[in-house]
Amino acid sequence: MKRRPRRVLITGAAGFLGSHLAETLLARGEEVVGMDNFITGRVENIDHLFKSDRFTFIKQDVTNFIHVPGPLDAVLHFASPASPIDYALYPIPTLKVGALGTHKALGLAKEKGAVFMLASTSETYGDPLVNPQPESYWGNVNPIGPRGVYDEAKRFAEAMTMAYHRYHGMPVRIVRIFNTYGPRMRREDGRAVPNFITQALAGKPLTVYGDGSQTRSLCYVSDLVDGILRLLDSKSTGPVNIGNPHELTILQIAEAIKRLTKSKSRIVRKPLPTDDPKVRRPDITLAKKLLGWSPKVPVEVGLRRTIAYFKAGC
Repeated sequence: MKRRPRRVLITGAAGFLGSHLAETLLARGEEVVGMDNFITGRVENIDHLFKSDRFTFIKQDVTNFIHVPGPLDAVLHFASPASPIDYALYPIPTLKVGALGTHKALGLAKEKGAVFMLASTSETYGDPLVNPQPESYWGNVNPIGPRGVYDEAKRFAEAMTMAYHRYHGMPVRIVRIFNTYGPRMRREDGRAVPNFITQALAGKPLTVYGDGSQTRSLCYVSDLVDGILRLLDSKSTGPVNIGNPHELTILQIAEAIKRLTKSKSRIVRKPLPTDDPKVRRPDITLAKKLLGWSPKVPVEVGLRRTIAYFKAGC
């Protein structure tokens, strides 16, 4: 027998990741309820989704009481500012969405008997003393530093998610997302890939912070979404890393984008921000074992697609 479509709520649906998740779920025949307050999300990311009669949208701040009429099979909590520029601008909302927003989303999932998924982050590992980072690593986070508002919000959100699982017996999933890139990132996002692409296309100097030896592991958005949805469909409760274990220095990323854009821009250096992680690389042993997942899109292929998106003026 053909199963009925799942009905899924995505908080942060107008954001970079949320919009890709909504699009993929709709393409798979599911029903999607999107929710966003547009602090960092953009209506342009979801305009095309309104053509589907299986997509509905609620404009709301998830730190307030959430009411969604009808059944829900899953609640995907992806609402949060997600770049250093964003959480520097919105430190209190970042903490509130991690604490109050997670509480409200968990309460809704409990009421509906739905699976709850938390979008956590590699930032829970802070400036790690272990590389690569396995899920068993507890991290090296400065709770009172400028990045602490995001790092601790996500760590608290993980703790609350597990408390609901243990106390209420709720089915939960926690995805620790590593550096992701692709179309629908904002020009003013502040993270390395959109920064470098925007600067290179404008002929401006590419800004590398520190000496550029700090590393990141870039995962293309379609690979990440595939991993997230595999995790949603699994029975795994504890955190699972989803990211690309291929580690690159920030300087290598800048040079690759300069080459792919055929830019004549210089690479300039500025002081390293406080608590900027020196290394970032996921151990994806668990994702391979539990989900049969590993990234497929080569970094250069993903960068070309992302550059094409920015060239189109989006």
